[in-house]
Amino acid sequence: MVNYPWWTVVAGNATLAQGDVLDDCPVLIPVAEMESDTPEARVEYRDVVVMSQSCDLEQDKVDLVLVCPLQPLTDAASQERSPFRGKGREKLRRGEYPGYHLLNRATTDGIRRDYTIVDFHNVYGMPLPFLREFAGKQDKRLRLLPPYREHLSQAFARFFMRVGLPAEITFDSP
Repeated sequence: MVNYPWWTVVAGNATLAQGDVLDDCPVLIPVAEMESDTPEARVEYRDVVVMSQSCDLEQDKVDLVLVCPLQPLTDAASQERSPFRGKGREKLRRGEYPGYHLLNRATTDGIRRDYTIVDFHNVYGMPLPFLREFAGKQDKRLRLLPPYREHLSQAFARFFMRVGLPAEITFDSP
């Protein structure tokens, strides 16, 4: 069996691509209770992975880039009532939690990252010019490689294409 690398490291000023990891990215979170007609938001810093297609980013076909937050598996598993302990960790690896995707650890070009969970429940839209500038200010960043990048994209699509039907088809007894 061929062993394909999961990650490469690119310079901060490299073209933005699907599968790029951006550490400490500022994300706007609207405040739930509006006390006036002017919406308020807070800034939270999150590690994120770029989910928008690379071709759309390169050809400026999107105004907003979709990113999903990342969380180290050890952090997620240490939370009370975490499903990612014991047998849950193996279920995560097999893709049995549709709202989450597990990425392999990275030890590439001086960048180390432990096993990481991508959270599809929380998707953020970041303006493309802002994200390019933010990525460009980083010294270097991780980039997920094929076929793992496509596997992530497919898991993301499966999560969003779920359909809950109001009634199942039932057959009459013979």
